[in-house]
Amino acid sequence: EQKRRFFLGPTANGPEAQALGQGRGYGIDCLEQAFRLLEAIEKSPGKCPPASGGGPAPVSPADPGPAVPTAGDFRDLRGQMALRRALEIACAGRHHLLVFGPPGGGKTMAVRRLPGLLPPLTREESLVVTRIHSIAGVLPRGGGLIRRPPFRAPHHSASSEGIIGGGKTLRPGEVSLAHMGILFLDETAEFRASLLQMLREPVEEGSVSIARAGSTVSFPADFQLVMAVNPCPCGNLGRDQSVCVCSGAEIRRYWQKIGGALLDRIDMRIPVKPVSAVAMQAPGGESSEAIGRRIAGAVALQRVRYRCFAFSRNSRLAPGFIDRFCTPDTAGAAALATALEKLSLSSRAYHSVLKIARTIADLEGAEGIRRNHVLEAIQYRRYGEGDLFWDL
Repeated sequence: EQKRRFFLGPTANGPEAQALGQGRGYGIDCLEQAFRLLEAIEKSPGKCPPASGGGPAPVSPADPGPAVPTAGDFRDLRGQMALRRALEIACAGRHHLLVFGPPGGGKTMAVRRLPGLLPPLTREESLVVTRIHSIAGVLPRGGGLIRRPPFRAPHHSASSEGIIGGGKTLRPGEVSLAHMGILFLDETAEFRASLLQMLREPVEEGSVSIARAGSTVSFPADFQLVMAVNPCPCGNLGRDQSVCVCSGAEIRRYWQKIGGALLDRIDMRIPVKPVSAVAMQAPGGESSEAIGRRIAGAVALQRVRYRCFAFSRNSRLAPGFIDRFCTPDTAGAAALATALEKLSLSSRAYHSVLKIARTIADLEGAEGIRRNHVLEAIQYRRYGEGDLFWDL
Protein backbone atom coordinates (compact mmCIF):
# COMPACT_ATOMS: atom_id res chain seq x y z
CA GLU A 1 0.00 0.00 0.00
CA GLN A 2 2.86 2.35 0.81
CA LYS A 3 4.39 1.82 -2.62
CA ARG A 4 1.33 3.30 -4.30
CA ARG A 5 2.36 6.68 -2.98
CA PHE A 6 5.06 6.74 -5.67
CA PHE A 7 4.72 6.72 -9.41
CA LEU A 8 7.17 6.88 -12.28
CA GLY A 9 6.92 8.50 -15.66
CA PRO A 10 9.01 10.13 -18.37
CA THR A 11 10.74 13.25 -17.12
CA ALA A 12 8.96 15.35 -19.77
CA ASN A 13 5.54 14.24 -18.43
CA GLY A 14 6.40 14.64 -14.76
CA PRO A 15 4.64 17.97 -14.08
CA GLU A 16 1.61 16.75 -16.02
CA ALA A 17 1.28 13.65 -13.84
CA GLN A 18 2.03 15.47 -10.57
CA ALA A 19 -0.76 17.93 -11.36
CA LEU A 20 -3.19 15.19 -10.36
CA GLY A 21 -2.22 15.95 -6.76
CA GLN A 22 -1.95 12.32 -5.66
CA GLY A 23 1.17 10.54 -4.42
CA ARG A 24 4.73 11.52 -5.24
CA GLY A 25 5.94 11.38 -8.80
CA TYR A 26 9.41 10.86 -10.19
CA GLY A 27 10.60 11.61 -13.67
CA ILE A 28 12.93 9.02 -15.17
CA ASP A 29 14.94 8.95 -18.38
CA CYS A 30 15.95 5.28 -18.49
CA LEU A 31 15.22 1.86 -16.97
CA GLU A 32 18.32 2.05 -14.81
CA GLN A 33 16.88 5.06 -12.99
CA ALA A 34 13.61 3.21 -12.50
CA PHE A 35 15.46 0.23 -10.98
CA ARG A 36 17.36 2.50 -8.56
CA LEU A 37 14.19 4.19 -7.43
CA LEU A 38 12.27 0.96 -6.89
CA GLU A 39 15.21 -0.42 -4.95
CA ALA A 40 15.24 2.64 -2.69
CA ILE A 41 11.49 2.36 -2.10
CA GLU A 42 11.86 -1.31 -1.21
CA LYS A 43 14.47 -0.48 1.42
CA SER A 44 12.55 2.44 2.94
CA PRO A 45 8.84 2.07 1.99
CA GLY A 46 7.70 4.83 4.32
CA LYS A 47 10.09 7.49 3.10
CA CYS A 48 10.43 9.53 -0.06
CA PRO A 49 13.72 8.66 -1.74
CA PRO A 50 15.85 11.77 -2.29
CA ALA A 51 17.02 12.78 -5.73
CA SER A 52 20.62 11.85 -6.41
CA GLY A 53 23.07 12.81 -9.10
CA GLY A 54 22.08 11.13 -12.31
CA GLY A 55 19.08 9.58 -10.59
CA PRO A 56 15.34 10.18 -10.87
CA ALA A 57 14.28 13.67 -9.88
CA PRO A 58 11.07 14.44 -7.95
CA VAL A 59 8.60 16.44 -9.95
CA SER A 60 6.38 19.18 -8.61
CA PRO A 61 3.12 20.62 -9.84
CA ALA A 62 3.55 23.00 -12.73
CA ASP A 63 2.30 26.54 -12.81
CA PRO A 64 -1.26 26.39 -14.21
CA GLY A 65 -0.56 29.50 -16.28
CA PRO A 66 -2.37 32.81 -16.52
CA ALA A 67 -5.96 32.97 -15.36
CA VAL A 68 -7.09 34.63 -18.61
CA PRO A 69 -5.59 33.81 -22.02
CA THR A 70 -4.14 36.58 -24.14
CA ALA A 71 -6.98 36.52 -26.65
CA GLY A 72 -7.56 40.24 -27.00
CA ASP A 73 -10.31 42.25 -25.33
CA PHE A 74 -13.87 42.73 -26.54
CA ARG A 75 -13.39 46.42 -25.83
CA ASP A 76 -11.43 46.50 -29.11
CA LEU A 77 -14.54 45.51 -31.11
CA ARG A 78 -16.21 48.76 -32.21
CA GLY A 79 -19.88 48.79 -33.09
CA GLN A 80 -21.42 45.38 -33.85
CA MET A 81 -23.64 45.42 -30.77
CA ALA A 82 -25.83 42.62 -32.13
CA LEU A 83 -22.76 40.47 -32.76
CA ARG A 84 -21.39 41.14 -29.27
CA ARG A 85 -24.69 40.13 -27.72
CA ALA A 86 -24.95 36.97 -29.81
CA LEU A 87 -21.42 35.87 -28.90
CA GLU A 88 -22.16 36.38 -25.21
CA ILE A 89 -25.27 34.20 -25.43
CA ALA A 90 -23.46 31.55 -27.47
CA CYS A 91 -20.64 31.31 -24.91
CA ALA A 92 -23.03 31.22 -21.96
CA GLY A 93 -24.94 28.20 -23.31
CA ARG A 94 -22.14 26.74 -25.50
CA HIS A 95 -24.39 27.04 -28.53
CA HIS A 96 -22.98 26.29 -31.97
CA LEU A 97 -22.68 29.50 -33.95
CA LEU A 98 -22.42 30.69 -37.56
CA VAL A 99 -21.25 34.25 -38.26
CA PHE A 100 -21.62 35.37 -41.87
CA GLY A 101 -21.17 38.63 -43.75
CA PRO A 102 -18.86 40.53 -46.12
CA PRO A 103 -15.11 40.72 -45.41
CA GLY A 104 -14.04 43.49 -43.07
CA GLY A 105 -16.99 43.21 -40.70
CA GLY A 106 -14.93 41.93 -37.78
CA LYS A 107 -16.09 38.29 -37.83
CA THR A 108 -12.69 36.74 -37.23
CA MET A 109 -11.56 39.46 -34.83
CA ALA A 110 -14.64 38.95 -32.65
CA VAL A 111 -14.50 35.16 -32.60
CA ARG A 112 -10.81 35.09 -31.68
CA ARG A 113 -11.68 37.05 -28.55
CA LEU A 114 -14.09 34.40 -27.29
CA PRO A 115 -11.54 32.55 -25.10
CA GLY A 116 -11.36 35.62 -22.86
CA LEU A 117 -15.08 35.24 -22.10
CA LEU A 118 -15.07 31.59 -21.06
CA PRO A 119 -14.94 30.57 -17.38
CA PRO A 120 -12.19 28.15 -16.24
CA LEU A 121 -12.69 24.43 -16.60
CA THR A 122 -13.78 22.39 -13.62
CA ARG A 123 -11.21 19.96 -12.23
CA GLU A 124 -12.95 17.00 -13.88
CA GLU A 125 -13.00 18.81 -17.22
CA SER A 126 -9.34 19.78 -16.81
CA LEU A 127 -8.33 16.17 -16.26
CA VAL A 128 -10.09 14.99 -19.43
CA VAL A 129 -8.80 17.85 -21.59
CA THR A 130 -5.25 17.38 -20.34
CA ARG A 131 -5.33 13.64 -21.09
CA ILE A 132 -6.52 14.29 -24.66
CA HIS A 133 -3.76 16.82 -25.32
CA SER A 134 -1.19 14.51 -23.77
CA ILE A 135 -2.25 11.58 -25.98
CA ALA A 136 -2.07 13.84 -29.03
CA GLY A 137 1.42 14.97 -28.04
CA VAL A 138 0.53 18.68 -28.04
CA LEU A 139 0.67 19.37 -24.30
CA PRO A 140 3.16 22.19 -23.66
CA ARG A 141 6.44 20.93 -22.24
CA GLY A 142 6.48 21.21 -18.47
CA GLY A 143 2.77 22.00 -18.35
CA GLY A 144 0.36 20.77 -15.70
CA LEU A 145 -3.40 20.59 -15.94
CA ILE A 146 -5.02 22.65 -18.68
CA ARG A 147 -7.18 25.14 -16.79
CA ARG A 148 -8.66 27.15 -19.65
CA PRO A 149 -11.12 25.92 -22.32
CA PRO A 150 -9.20 25.09 -25.51
CA PHE A 151 -9.54 27.24 -28.63
CA ARG A 152 -8.65 25.41 -31.82
CA ALA A 153 -8.62 27.07 -35.25
CA PRO A 154 -7.39 24.59 -37.89
CA HIS A 155 -6.51 25.75 -41.41
CA HIS A 156 -8.90 24.88 -44.23
CA SER A 157 -6.21 22.69 -45.81
CA ALA A 158 -6.21 20.30 -42.83
CA SER A 159 -6.81 16.62 -43.58
CA SER A 160 -9.74 14.60 -42.29
CA GLU A 161 -7.37 12.79 -39.89
CA GLY A 162 -6.18 16.16 -38.61
CA ILE A 163 -9.73 17.35 -37.93
CA ILE A 164 -11.57 14.17 -36.93
CA GLY A 165 -8.63 12.08 -35.74
CA GLY A 166 -7.05 8.84 -36.87
CA GLY A 167 -3.81 8.04 -38.62
CA LYS A 168 -1.56 5.04 -38.02
CA THR A 169 -1.47 5.58 -34.25
CA LEU A 170 -5.12 6.69 -33.89
CA ARG A 171 -4.42 10.10 -32.42
CA PRO A 172 -7.14 12.61 -31.47
CA GLY A 173 -8.01 15.25 -34.04
CA GLU A 174 -8.97 18.90 -33.70
CA VAL A 175 -12.54 18.05 -32.69
CA SER A 176 -11.17 16.24 -29.63
CA LEU A 177 -8.46 18.81 -28.90
CA ALA A 178 -11.34 21.34 -28.74
CA HIS A 179 -13.20 19.24 -26.15
CA MET A 180 -14.83 21.53 -23.55
CA GLY A 181 -13.74 24.52 -25.65
CA ILE A 182 -14.20 26.06 -29.08
CA LEU A 183 -13.52 24.73 -32.58
CA PHE A 184 -13.31 27.72 -34.93
CA LEU A 185 -13.55 27.20 -38.68
CA ASP A 186 -12.62 30.49 -40.33
CA GLU A 187 -13.62 30.79 -44.00
CA THR A 188 -15.75 27.66 -43.54
CA ALA A 189 -16.68 27.38 -47.21
CA GLU A 190 -13.00 26.79 -48.03
CA PHE A 191 -13.04 23.49 -46.14
CA ARG A 192 -13.84 20.36 -48.13
CA ALA A 193 -17.55 19.55 -48.13
CA SER A 194 -16.89 15.91 -47.19
CA LEU A 195 -14.86 17.01 -44.17
CA LEU A 196 -17.58 19.39 -42.99
CA GLN A 197 -20.13 16.59 -43.13
CA MET A 198 -17.88 14.49 -40.88
CA LEU A 199 -18.52 17.06 -38.14
CA ARG A 200 -22.14 16.00 -37.78
CA GLU A 201 -21.36 13.06 -35.48
CA PRO A 202 -19.25 14.95 -32.92
CA VAL A 203 -21.60 17.96 -33.05
CA GLU A 204 -24.55 15.69 -32.34
CA GLU A 205 -22.99 13.11 -30.01
CA GLY A 206 -20.17 14.99 -28.26
CA SER A 207 -17.72 12.23 -29.20
CA VAL A 208 -16.14 10.71 -32.30
CA SER A 209 -15.53 7.05 -33.09
CA ILE A 210 -12.68 6.01 -35.37
CA ALA A 211 -12.80 2.49 -36.79
CA ARG A 212 -9.74 0.63 -38.00
CA ALA A 213 -9.16 -3.03 -38.85
CA GLY A 214 -9.79 -4.97 -35.67
CA SER A 215 -10.37 -1.98 -33.39
CA THR A 216 -12.55 1.07 -32.77
CA VAL A 217 -11.43 4.02 -30.68
CA SER A 218 -13.74 6.68 -29.27
CA PHE A 219 -12.48 10.13 -28.27
CA PRO A 220 -14.43 12.86 -26.41
CA ALA A 221 -15.42 15.74 -28.69
CA ASP A 222 -17.91 17.92 -26.81
CA PHE A 223 -16.96 21.29 -28.29
CA GLN A 224 -18.66 24.51 -29.35
CA LEU A 225 -18.51 24.84 -33.13
CA VAL A 226 -18.07 28.42 -34.38
CA MET A 227 -18.00 29.05 -38.12
CA ALA A 228 -17.27 32.30 -39.98
CA VAL A 229 -18.04 32.60 -43.67
CA ASN A 230 -18.56 35.18 -46.39
CA PRO A 231 -22.13 35.45 -47.71
CA CYS A 232 -21.17 34.56 -51.30
CA PRO A 233 -18.12 33.58 -53.39
CA CYS A 234 -17.18 37.18 -54.21
CA GLY A 235 -17.94 38.41 -50.67
CA ASN A 236 -19.89 41.52 -51.68
CA LEU A 237 -23.41 40.30 -50.97
CA GLY A 238 -24.86 42.63 -48.34
CA ARG A 239 -22.04 45.15 -48.58
CA ASP A 240 -23.26 48.75 -49.05
CA GLN A 241 -22.19 50.51 -52.26
CA SER A 242 -20.80 47.27 -53.69
CA VAL A 243 -22.05 44.93 -56.36
CA CYS A 244 -22.27 41.17 -55.93
CA VAL A 245 -21.34 39.44 -59.19
CA CYS A 246 -22.52 35.99 -58.08
CA SER A 247 -25.60 34.39 -59.58
CA GLY A 248 -28.29 32.83 -57.45
CA ALA A 249 -27.12 29.36 -58.48
CA GLU A 250 -23.53 30.15 -57.48
CA ILE A 251 -24.64 31.38 -54.07
CA ARG A 252 -26.67 28.23 -53.49
CA ARG A 253 -23.77 25.99 -54.48
CA TYR A 254 -21.53 28.01 -52.16
CA TRP A 255 -23.80 27.40 -49.17
CA GLN A 256 -24.39 23.78 -50.12
CA LYS A 257 -20.73 23.09 -49.27
CA ILE A 258 -21.65 23.56 -45.62
CA GLY A 259 -24.66 21.32 -46.12
CA GLY A 260 -28.13 21.49 -44.70
CA ALA A 261 -27.58 18.61 -42.27
CA LEU A 262 -24.69 20.36 -40.51
CA LEU A 263 -26.31 23.78 -40.73
CA ASP A 264 -29.47 22.46 -39.11
CA ARG A 265 -27.41 21.60 -36.03
CA ILE A 266 -26.16 25.18 -35.64
CA ASP A 267 -28.34 26.92 -33.06
CA MET A 268 -27.38 30.52 -33.82
CA ARG A 269 -26.78 32.25 -37.20
CA ILE A 270 -25.62 35.86 -37.05
CA PRO A 271 -25.41 38.26 -40.04
CA VAL A 272 -22.64 40.87 -39.87
CA LYS A 273 -22.10 44.01 -41.93
CA PRO A 274 -18.99 46.23 -42.05
CA VAL A 275 -18.85 48.87 -39.33
CA SER A 276 -19.48 52.49 -40.32
CA ALA A 277 -16.82 55.18 -39.93
CA VAL A 278 -18.84 56.79 -37.14
CA ALA A 279 -19.00 53.54 -35.18
CA MET A 280 -15.28 52.97 -35.65
CA GLN A 281 -14.56 56.30 -33.93
CA ALA A 282 -16.95 55.65 -31.03
CA PRO A 283 -15.65 54.59 -27.60
CA GLY A 284 -15.13 50.89 -27.00
CA GLY A 285 -17.85 48.79 -25.45
CA GLU A 286 -17.80 46.47 -22.46
CA SER A 287 -14.60 44.66 -21.63
CA SER A 288 -14.16 40.90 -21.85
CA GLU A 289 -13.90 40.83 -18.04
CA ALA A 290 -17.35 42.40 -17.58
CA ILE A 291 -18.99 40.14 -20.15
CA GLY A 292 -17.17 37.13 -18.71
CA ARG A 293 -18.66 37.74 -15.26
CA ARG A 294 -22.20 37.49 -16.66
CA ILE A 295 -21.30 34.35 -18.59
CA ALA A 296 -19.75 32.78 -15.49
CA GLY A 297 -22.97 33.44 -13.57
CA ALA A 298 -25.08 31.81 -16.29
CA VAL A 299 -22.73 28.82 -16.48
CA ALA A 300 -22.91 28.38 -12.70
CA LEU A 301 -26.73 28.28 -12.87
CA GLN A 302 -26.58 25.59 -15.56
CA ARG A 303 -24.10 23.46 -13.64
CA VAL A 304 -26.36 23.50 -10.61
CA ARG A 305 -29.51 22.83 -12.66
CA TYR A 306 -28.01 19.86 -14.48
CA ARG A 307 -25.85 18.52 -11.65
CA CYS A 308 -27.67 15.15 -11.70
CA PHE A 309 -27.27 14.65 -15.45
CA ALA A 310 -24.46 13.77 -17.84
CA PHE A 311 -24.49 17.27 -19.39
CA SER A 312 -23.96 20.71 -17.91
CA ARG A 313 -24.90 23.25 -20.59
CA ASN A 314 -28.14 24.29 -22.28
CA SER A 315 -26.93 23.40 -25.77
CA ARG A 316 -26.76 19.71 -24.76
CA LEU A 317 -30.41 19.48 -23.71
CA ALA A 318 -31.96 16.48 -25.45
CA PRO A 319 -35.54 16.82 -26.76
CA GLY A 320 -36.82 14.82 -23.79
CA PHE A 321 -35.56 17.51 -21.39
CA ILE A 322 -36.87 20.54 -23.32
CA ASP A 323 -40.34 20.50 -21.75
CA ARG A 324 -38.83 20.07 -18.29
CA PHE A 325 -36.33 22.92 -18.38
CA CYS A 326 -37.36 25.23 -21.25
CA THR A 327 -41.08 25.89 -20.90
CA PRO A 328 -41.89 29.55 -21.71
CA ASP A 329 -44.68 31.52 -20.11
CA THR A 330 -48.04 31.94 -21.88
CA ALA A 331 -46.98 35.03 -23.85
CA GLY A 332 -43.69 33.40 -24.82
CA ALA A 333 -45.43 30.24 -26.02
CA ALA A 334 -47.79 32.33 -28.17
CA ALA A 335 -44.88 34.24 -29.73
CA LEU A 336 -43.09 30.99 -30.52
CA ALA A 337 -46.22 29.49 -32.11
CA THR A 338 -46.49 32.53 -34.39
CA ALA A 339 -42.84 32.23 -35.40
CA LEU A 340 -43.24 28.53 -36.15
CA GLU A 341 -46.03 29.33 -38.58
CA LYS A 342 -44.49 32.38 -40.28
CA LEU A 343 -40.91 31.10 -40.55
CA SER A 344 -41.78 27.43 -41.10
CA LEU A 345 -39.31 26.39 -38.41
CA SER A 346 -38.37 22.72 -38.20
CA SER A 347 -38.67 20.72 -34.99
CA ARG A 348 -34.90 21.06 -34.49
CA ALA A 349 -35.18 24.84 -34.94
CA TYR A 350 -38.04 24.89 -32.43
CA HIS A 351 -35.85 23.17 -29.84
CA SER A 352 -32.92 25.47 -30.64
CA VAL A 353 -35.04 28.56 -30.02
CA LEU A 354 -36.13 27.23 -26.62
CA LYS A 355 -32.56 26.34 -25.60
CA ILE A 356 -31.30 29.78 -26.64
CA ALA A 357 -34.16 31.41 -24.75
CA ARG A 358 -33.18 29.38 -21.66
CA THR A 359 -29.64 30.76 -21.93
CA ILE A 360 -30.88 34.33 -22.32
CA ALA A 361 -32.96 33.89 -19.17
CA ASP A 362 -29.93 32.46 -17.35
CA LEU A 363 -27.87 35.53 -18.27
CA GLU A 364 -30.54 37.64 -16.58
CA GLY A 365 -30.73 35.29 -13.61
CA ALA A 366 -34.41 34.67 -14.42
CA GLU A 367 -35.96 31.39 -13.34
CA GLY A 368 -38.63 31.34 -16.07
CA ILE A 369 -38.51 31.97 -19.82
CA ARG A 370 -40.49 35.07 -20.79
CA ARG A 371 -41.76 36.46 -24.08
CA ASN A 372 -38.80 38.81 -24.58
CA HIS A 373 -36.40 35.89 -24.19
CA VAL A 374 -38.25 33.91 -26.86
CA LEU A 375 -38.43 36.84 -29.30
CA GLU A 376 -34.70 37.46 -29.04
CA ALA A 377 -33.93 33.76 -29.47
CA ILE A 378 -36.02 33.61 -32.65
CA GLN A 379 -33.86 36.29 -34.26
CA TYR A 380 -30.75 34.15 -33.82
CA ARG A 381 -32.31 31.14 -35.54
CA ARG A 382 -34.30 32.66 -38.42
CA TYR A 383 -31.43 32.84 -40.93
CA GLY A 384 -30.94 29.67 -42.91
CA GLU A 385 -34.56 28.60 -42.62
CA GLY A 386 -35.43 28.77 -46.32
CA ASP A 387 -33.53 31.25 -48.54
CA LEU A 388 -32.86 33.86 -45.88
CA PHE A 389 -29.08 33.73 -46.07
CA TRP A 390 -28.99 36.20 -48.93
CA ASP A 391 -31.80 38.32 -47.50
CA LEU A 392 -29.34 40.47 -45.55
